[in-house]
Amino acid sequence: MATSTPRAALSPENLGLLDAVARLGSMAAAARELGMVPSALTYRIRQIEDALDVLLFDRSARRAVITPAGAELLRSGQYLLNELDAVAQRVKRVATGWEPQLTIAADAIIARATLFELCESFYAEGAPTRLKLRAETLSGTVEALQSGQADIALGVPSEMALSEFQSAPMGTLSFVYAVAPHHPLASATHSLCDEELREHRAVAVADSTQRGRGVTHNLLPGQDVLTVPTMQHKLEAQLRGLGAGYLPLSLAQPFINAGRLVVKAVQRPNRNLRISYAWRQPRSTADAGRALRWWLDRLQHPKTRSALLNNHHQV
Repeated sequence: MATSTPRAALSPENLGLLDAVARLGSMAAAARELGMVPSALTYRIRQIEDALDVLLFDRSARRAVITPAGAELLRSGQYLLNELDAVAQRVKRVATGWEPQLTIAADAIIARATLFELCESFYAEGAPTRLKLRAETLSGTVEALQSGQADIALGVPSEMALSEFQSAPMGTLSFVYAVAPHHPLASATHSLCDEELREHRAVAVADSTQRGRGVTHNLLPGQDVLTVPTMQHKLEAQLRGLGAGYLPLSLAQPFINAGRLVVKAVQRPNRNLRISYAWRQPRSTADAGRALRWWLDRLQHPKTRSALLNNHHQV
């Protein structure tokens, strides 16, 4: 077997040869264990050393003493062997219908705690599918599905759901206009009009779309705005009094109860948003991978959908 390159030198068979010599401390003893002629084993070891341009064994003594470089190679080599075994097992399981990877685009309004609880349950199945989570916001959530960068999108505003995808309702989110107790608007006793809101900085979550300018909600013309990347950032900014704005009631409620946020009445219709989830539809049900089917099955449960929208307790 040629070992002229470092990659060829790191074959499982060669790593086995090195391990035998290191364990037995002798080329001759290793050759006997491996059923090889000693000269052939010695030649193979030298080929490996030449390919890697390192000395793996010190032959100055009667025993073949492994060098620090050789010891490191064996340590790393064991990792490579374990990875090869793991890949072989993954290939076998993927052949049973599990996708190699499933990508989930989760909008900023999705409760991370519940999303990770679902991931834990999925991994408990022993599935070989690798999960990839994408944090998206507003039209970026749908865009991830459109562009093929996601298989499932969670937290899609129902009016944005597109006909080329399958979709189902998750529920309705209620929003409240909230400010910190030390914010200038906190002391107002009347219902706030747009002119009053415009005078104060708003906190907005950035649309994660890569196309165009994206969409915004509840921003008034000429209003100062602090743009943040996630709903958790928006919450913290409003807790610090850096701005005001609408928050999902389920996210804000613990802080309202604790007196850290104050809900203000505004002269606008109540903000309620119907939320859906969507997924890329396989050509037929038989073509749907087992990982996609697992997630869609969980999403059929009302308690799961409600938790994804409302279970915003900290991890």
